[in-house]
Amino acid sequence: MGPVRSELMWQAVADAVQIAGDGDLLDVLDLGGGTGGDAVRLAALGHRVTVVDPSPDALASLHRRGVEAGLAVPVTGVLGDSADLLDHVAPASFDLVVCHGVLEHVDDPAEALRPVAAVLRPGGHVSVMVAGRNAAVAARALAGDFATAQTLLGRSASGWDVRTMGARRFVAQEVETLLADLAFVTVRSQGVRVFADLVPSAIVDTEPGARDALLALERVLTGSSEFTGLSAGLHTIARLDLTAAPPDPGGKSATL
Repeated sequence: MGPVRSELMWQAVADAVQIAGDGDLLDVLDLGGGTGGDAVRLAALGHRVTVVDPSPDALASLHRRGVEAGLAVPVTGVLGDSADLLDHVAPASFDLVVCHGVLEHVDDPAEALRPVAAVLRPGGHVSVMVAGRNAAVAARALAGDFATAQTLLGRSASGWDVRTMGARRFVAQEVETLLADLAFVTVRSQGVRVFADLVPSAIVDTEPGARDALLALERVLTGSSEFTGLSAGLHTIARLDLTAAPPDPGGKSATL
């Protein structure tokens, strides 16, 4: 097992795979998957995985990671992003799209998600992970930066300018609304890393059993709606609605 944060992020991917496939092997697209920490683990389980990322260096590291893992079927690495996604992969070709840590950085989250919907098969699933705004408010307040905490409280994801404000922060309802507008039905909305980012590493690394206990606590809190709003990560798993018209992948696109 890796660090607590990494293990919790991997568990979110595993949750999405379980819901999307119910034990079946899947065609998975990891958008912005970087060096493939999650993608290689998925491929080792037998899933067919494609990573689309705008960094050549990250894709080179992905290839090395796959070779070192001895994968029977390599992860496919594609240089690209949400803006040109349909130039690289066929429409309706994936069962699950993993979109973790992407929407915080794009100019327009809705336009970034539009091609994601287009590359999913009918009834396919998307797994979206974003940074939580309430957790950022709490972190700034605990650090004594009360002015910034109050400023964050007054912001919304839709009015956020990433060029001047930095990475976008969300509340869960904003993510669910984004997905609903693109014909997705939310299957699960949960918090990830309620305390993991706040507990000093000295405690986790030195106290006997602390790491396993923290992981166990986080998994319990994942299922608690009362704590979702305080989580550093907001995780939403949604299904493409079979009864809705397919989203138009055209128009203005955002980049990773």
